[in-house]
Amino acid sequence: MKPDAHARFEDDPTHDAAWGAPLVALWHAIWAVAVALTALAAQMMDGLKDAPLAALLLMAFPGVFGVVLMVRDSVALRLAVMGGWILAATASAGLTGGVTGALPGLILTPLAAGIALDHGVHHARVGADRLTRMGAFAVALPLLAGLISTWLNGAEAQAPLLAAVSGLLAMGAIIAAMRLTWSARQRRLDEAEGQAARIAALLEDQPALTLLLDPSGRAVATWGTPPPALSVLALTEQGLISAVHAPDRPAVSAALARALSGQSVEVQFTPRIALDRRVVMILGPFQHETDRPRLIAQAFDGTAQFARELGLETARVEAEAQSAGKTRFLANMSHELRTPLNAVLGFADIMRQKLFGPLPERYAGYADAIHQAGGHLLDLINDVLDLSKIEAERYQLAMETFDARDAVSAAVALVRLQADDKGVELAAVLPSEPIKVRADARALKQMALNLLSNAVKFTPAGGSVTITLDADGPDLDLAVSDTGVGIAPQDLQRLGRPFEQAGGADQKAQGTGLGLSLVRSLTELHGGRMTIDSTLGEGAAVMIRLPVMVAGAEERDG
Repeated sequence: MKPDAHARFEDDPTHDAAWGAPLVALWHAIWAVAVALTALAAQMMDGLKDAPLAALLLMAFPGVFGVVLMVRDSVALRLAVMGGWILAATASAGLTGGVTGALPGLILTPLAAGIALDHGVHHARVGADRLTRMGAFAVALPLLAGLISTWLNGAEAQAPLLAAVSGLLAMGAIIAAMRLTWSARQRRLDEAEGQAARIAALLEDQPALTLLLDPSGRAVATWGTPPPALSVLALTEQGLISAVHAPDRPAVSAALARALSGQSVEVQFTPRIALDRRVVMILGPFQHETDRPRLIAQAFDGTAQFARELGLETARVEAEAQSAGKTRFLANMSHELRTPLNAVLGFADIMRQKLFGPLPERYAGYADAIHQAGGHLLDLINDVLDLSKIEAERYQLAMETFDARDAVSAAVALVRLQADDKGVELAAVLPSEPIKVRADARALKQMALNLLSNAVKFTPAGGSVTITLDADGPDLDLAVSDTGVGIAPQDLQRLGRPFEQAGGADQKAQGTGLGLSLVRSLTELHGGRMTIDSTLGEGAAVMIRLPVMVAGAEERDG
């Protein structure tokens, strides 16, 4: 067969790669030679009448035509050859009188041809014996043609030797054809058994248990090594569900149902006889040759995996407990530190103002330093306290309706002196009309104050800091931009987390990394979001959007 012959098998998508075409063509060639030699011998010995000679020549024609299968093979061509056999046998029987004529054995040639032409054919829809069945039914046509010929022309005297030879030819053709088909089927059967044996050996060598299950979960066949505490005998006799610990049975039943619907499912369960172990099973649909629903499954020992997952879960719980403990510690410690620190600041302020008389100049400087350092420490403690409350989910927003401009203006006033001392221009761009919001006024002021303090802190003398407030539908937009040192791209993702800072050591020394973290947390408590945009060496801009605008009707009611 030519290398491109597979492209011609369009009318039968399932076929044997070889198709046995050379053997079928050889069978046809032998038939044609045998019939030709029979005609020649009979002609030389007794001299054949025209009708038997014509019949033999007709029966040689399908054999010659069938040799074409050596060059080209397809289902359509085999059907055409089969049709040639039927026509030739019918015409031959009509010429010779069929079973009462000179060549009665030729009536069986359609059956022989059908058996031969089925060699190598695998057809999923109608089976491999379709041409054999066609030939068996087609024998009726030569019989009918012979009966009609005898009825019209009367019976003629038979040549016993020629009749016997025709019978031998037909029987030999049938036996040879059956031998072809049986050998091919036996070869395919041996190949299938060999492949099944190789697959079974491969499955037996797997470190897992492979099962073929019926819809109820009973094991029909098993291969490989079962995981500990999973009995193959129990799976075969009682089924999968009975081998599972009762609390896990609903999950296993659901996995079986999903696998029957065509899905691949993984389920973990506890064996009934070993509650300290776990089994992981993967299930999927399996197309069985009997078309009965089956499932293919693999079972592994999942105890080690379960232990690792349990250990990770325990570690996660412990880490969360430690984090919660740290948060409570910071909250309590910050509260305990703030009370005496307020007293220190109060006494330092009394000395600075010389309420009880003058102080030496040197002590007055000490009082100023104590007050300044104490104020910085109090700001830090307040930030830590607020963050710890937020992490512990104990921070409560005091929601009220107010003009957002007031909170922002108060923050600008507090930072104004710091900006002037440093030589930084501070500008506030606020709308002329009131901006009514429902939010925590202290939190909004704290957010604006932290952003402004950061911007002034990292903006050199001669630079500028601008705060902008605006309303956009239901959202309040607050933005603080500066012309300071800016933030590197690799630092942008880290900012906003507690104690995270950007820049070099000199910049990190100017803060604690809590300001932006507190702003982000307060923003998220209000249901908003914070974004940072910056170019290193050119400045930064922090934008906050809060969904806190008061609707018109609510504003009028207020």
